Amino acid sequence: MRFPPHATRIGAAAALLSTLLVGGTVSATTADAAAASVGSICSSALPSQAHDTLNLIDQGGPFPYSQDGIVFSNREGVLPSQSSGYYHEYTVKTPGSSTRGARRIVTGEENQEDYYTSDHYATFNLIDFGC
Repeated sequence: MRFPPHATRIGAAAALLSTLLVGGTVSATTADAAAASVGSICSSALPSQAHDTLNLIDQGGPFPYSQDGIVFSNREGVLPSQSSGYYHEYTVKTPGSSTRGARRIVTGEENQEDYYTSDHYATFNLIDFGC
Protein backbone atom coordinates (compact mmCIF):
# COMPACT_ATOMS: atom_id res chain seq x y z
CA MET A 1 0.00 0.00 0.00
CA ARG A 2 1.04 3.57 -0.55
CA PHE A 3 1.45 5.81 2.46
CA PRO A 4 1.33 9.59 1.98
CA PRO A 5 4.45 11.15 3.54
CA HIS A 6 2.59 13.41 5.94
CA ALA A 7 -0.96 12.06 5.66
CA THR A 8 -2.22 15.50 4.71
CA ARG A 9 -4.16 16.69 1.71
CA ILE A 10 -5.01 19.93 0.03
CA GLY A 11 -8.58 20.76 0.86
CA ALA A 12 -11.02 22.91 -1.05
CA ALA A 13 -10.01 26.00 0.94
CA ALA A 14 -6.34 25.57 0.02
CA ALA A 15 -7.23 25.02 -3.64
CA LEU A 16 -9.39 28.15 -3.55
CA LEU A 17 -6.59 30.20 -1.99
CA SER A 18 -4.10 28.89 -4.53
CA THR A 19 -6.38 29.87 -7.41
CA LEU A 20 -6.96 33.35 -6.04
CA LEU A 21 -3.24 33.94 -5.43
CA VAL A 22 -2.42 33.30 -9.07
CA GLY A 23 -5.14 35.66 -10.26
CA GLY A 24 -7.92 33.21 -10.99
CA THR A 25 -11.52 33.40 -9.97
CA VAL A 26 -13.59 30.74 -8.29
CA SER A 27 -17.29 30.91 -7.69
CA ALA A 28 -18.79 29.96 -4.36
CA THR A 29 -20.59 27.13 -6.14
CA THR A 30 -17.28 25.71 -7.41
CA ALA A 31 -15.68 25.91 -3.97
CA ASP A 32 -18.75 24.33 -2.35
CA ALA A 33 -18.76 21.52 -4.92
CA ALA A 34 -15.08 20.79 -4.35
CA ALA A 35 -15.52 20.75 -0.58
CA ALA A 36 -18.49 18.40 -0.85
CA SER A 37 -16.94 16.11 -3.45
CA VAL A 38 -13.57 15.29 -1.88
CA GLY A 39 -13.96 13.39 1.34
CA SER A 40 -11.96 10.64 2.95
CA ILE A 41 -12.38 6.90 3.37
CA CYS A 42 -10.60 4.40 5.58
CA SER A 43 -8.72 1.85 3.52
CA SER A 44 -10.52 -0.85 5.50
CA ALA A 45 -13.84 0.43 4.09
CA LEU A 46 -12.75 -0.03 0.47
CA PRO A 47 -14.05 -2.97 -1.54
CA SER A 48 -11.57 -5.84 -1.88
CA GLN A 49 -11.15 -5.06 -5.58
CA ALA A 50 -9.78 -1.61 -4.67
CA HIS A 51 -7.10 -3.29 -2.54
CA ASP A 52 -6.27 -5.51 -5.53
CA THR A 53 -5.84 -2.39 -7.69
CA LEU A 54 -3.68 -0.63 -5.06
CA ASN A 55 -1.45 -3.71 -4.87
CA LEU A 56 -1.06 -3.74 -8.66
CA ILE A 57 -0.16 -0.03 -8.59
CA ASP A 58 2.52 -0.70 -5.95
CA GLN A 59 3.89 -3.57 -8.07
CA GLY A 60 3.83 -1.54 -11.29
CA GLY A 61 1.33 -3.88 -12.94
CA PRO A 62 0.49 -5.76 -15.02
CA PHE A 63 -2.91 -4.11 -15.23
CA PRO A 64 -6.04 -5.77 -16.60
CA TYR A 65 -7.14 -2.83 -18.77
CA SER A 66 -5.17 -0.91 -21.39
CA GLN A 67 -6.51 2.37 -19.97
CA ASP A 68 -4.97 1.71 -16.54
CA GLY A 69 -2.18 4.14 -15.75
CA ILE A 70 -3.26 6.81 -18.22
CA VAL A 71 -3.20 10.46 -17.23
CA PHE A 72 -6.34 11.59 -15.42
CA SER A 73 -6.96 15.16 -16.52
CA ASN A 74 -9.35 16.18 -13.70
CA ARG A 75 -11.70 17.86 -16.20
CA GLU A 76 -14.44 17.71 -13.59
CA GLY A 77 -12.29 19.89 -11.32
CA VAL A 78 -13.17 17.86 -8.24
CA LEU A 79 -9.59 17.04 -7.20
CA PRO A 80 -7.13 19.76 -6.23
CA SER A 81 -5.79 21.53 -9.31
CA GLN A 82 -2.41 20.18 -10.45
CA SER A 83 -0.34 20.31 -13.62
CA SER A 84 -1.12 17.96 -16.49
CA GLY A 85 0.24 14.48 -15.89
CA TYR A 86 0.07 14.70 -12.10
CA TYR A 87 -2.88 12.32 -11.72
CA HIS A 88 -3.22 8.79 -13.15
CA GLU A 89 -6.26 6.53 -13.11
CA TYR A 90 -6.69 2.81 -12.57
CA THR A 91 -9.74 0.59 -12.85
CA VAL A 92 -11.25 -1.05 -9.80
CA LYS A 93 -13.04 -4.13 -11.10
CA THR A 94 -16.77 -4.31 -10.51
CA PRO A 95 -18.00 -7.88 -9.98
CA GLY A 96 -20.60 -8.88 -12.55
CA SER A 97 -19.87 -5.93 -14.86
CA SER A 98 -19.02 -6.65 -18.49
CA THR A 99 -17.33 -3.23 -18.77
CA ARG A 100 -14.75 -1.38 -16.68
CA GLY A 101 -17.57 -0.09 -14.50
CA ALA A 102 -17.51 3.21 -12.62
CA ARG A 103 -14.98 2.51 -9.86
CA ARG A 104 -11.46 3.95 -10.07
CA ILE A 105 -8.36 4.72 -8.06
CA VAL A 106 -6.77 8.04 -9.04
CA THR A 107 -3.22 8.59 -7.83
CA GLY A 108 -1.33 11.83 -7.34
CA GLU A 109 2.38 11.47 -7.98
CA GLU A 110 4.13 14.09 -5.84
CA ASN A 111 2.41 13.43 -2.53
CA GLN A 112 1.49 9.84 -3.38
CA GLU A 113 -2.12 10.47 -2.52
CA ASP A 114 -4.67 7.90 -3.61
CA TYR A 115 -8.30 8.77 -4.27
CA TYR A 116 -11.21 6.36 -4.69
CA THR A 117 -14.33 7.04 -6.74
CA SER A 118 -17.23 4.65 -7.04
CA ASP A 119 -19.30 6.93 -9.28
CA HIS A 120 -17.04 7.61 -12.27
CA TYR A 121 -15.43 10.85 -11.04
CA ALA A 122 -18.51 12.59 -9.61
CA THR A 123 -17.10 12.30 -6.09
CA PHE A 124 -13.72 11.30 -4.68
CA ASN A 125 -12.48 10.12 -1.29
CA LEU A 126 -8.85 10.39 -0.23
CA ILE A 127 -7.82 6.97 1.01
CA ASP A 128 -6.69 7.04 4.63
CA PHE A 129 -4.27 4.16 5.22
CA GLY A 130 -4.03 4.92 8.95
CA CYS A 131 -7.43 3.54 9.91
